[in-house]
Amino acid sequence: MLTLQIRYLDPEMEPLAYVEGKSDWIDLRAAREISFEAGEFKLIPLGIAVKLPEGYEAHVAPRSSTYKNFGLLQVNSVGVVDSSYCGDGDEWFVPMLATRPVTVHKGDRICQFRVMQNQPPLEFQAVEHLGGEDRGGFGSTGIR
Repeated sequence: MLTLQIRYLDPEMEPLAYVEGKSDWIDLRAAREISFEAGEFKLIPLGIAVKLPEGYEAHVAPRSSTYKNFGLLQVNSVGVVDSSYCGDGDEWFVPMLATRPVTVHKGDRICQFRVMQNQPPLEFQAVEHLGGEDRGGFGSTGIR
């Protein structure tokens, strides 16, 4: 089991929790109230700094209900926090764009994260043929 060192930048923040058997993503909460107008971009502070183990990174993504509840889109789609971002003042933020006027309240669950091992070193080899079946399409649909 990995241990993450968490520095709560606000003593009132609800501690992070891993819920066994429910999801392997951990919810993150807004650290203060922030109001948006439609079309406005802001960084939402998450009130934590984290020391990830060497060789790991965190992926930060919106919760499935973030758009429905708040009309917010995470502008970088998925944020990646590497293990070098580990100082006492290295607060995590989530960059959001509002599609409608909305207020995010302190403590609202706004996004989530999971910890992943870093990708191993890769080597690229150019070939004439891949040897797999050509599905002749685009993505999983098979339709161009």
